[in-house]
Amino acid sequence: MDEDSSPCFAHLLINGQPLDPQTRKDVAQFRRAERQRLMGLRKQLSAADLKQQSARVIAALDRLIGDVAGQVIALYWPIRGELDLRCWMGDLEGRGAKIALPVVITRDAPVAFHHWTAGCAMTRGIWNIPVPAEPVPLTPDVVVSPLLGVDARGYRLGNGGGYYDRTLAALPAKPLVIGVGHDFCEMPTIFPMPWDIAMDRIVLGDGSVRPA
Repeated sequence: MDEDSSPCFAHLLINGQPLDPQTRKDVAQFRRAERQRLMGLRKQLSAADLKQQSARVIAALDRLIGDVAGQVIALYWPIRGELDLRCWMGDLEGRGAKIALPVVITRDAPVAFHHWTAGCAMTRGIWNIPVPAEPVPLTPDVVVSPLLGVDARGYRLGNGGGYYDRTLAALPAKPLVIGVGHDFCEMPTIFPMPWDIAMDRIVLGDGSVRPA
């Protein structure tokens, strides 16, 4: 879930300069190429590698978040080789957290976060991603966001739909936003646009945690 297709941002500024159509086109082309490159690296990961990286990220997230009792933590259902944190969801619930999963209600709009519990009925949402069958909206205190790439300033390269940026901008209070990605996803810059939102923390598949 990410960004490049948001309508009519040509009037916005980057570092005080107008965002011209050619700049936007060049950045979009660069990001498409980087997505293709990073997806290729994902496909080379073995199942054992993916499991090990997911476990390291879970351990780092546990240390970073600390006491989860009473917190609403938004996670995600993994697709396309994303780090798999599903085994952690039930553990968090057992420690007093409420788990929320992102649900696309309307295309090209902020997502909702619906309450997930271990063993709850699931249904297929947009793009065939499983979501809780019973829509119980929650407002997250912590959002764990999967990423394809991340730059030195904590800006996230995702799948290109813009959903996380729209959603974070629309939330009534800013949650702690943690981007999680594989150990090869770092890049110098994604050439952030005015609507991009940097992550507060980054956790990578080697277990490292970076401030944004």
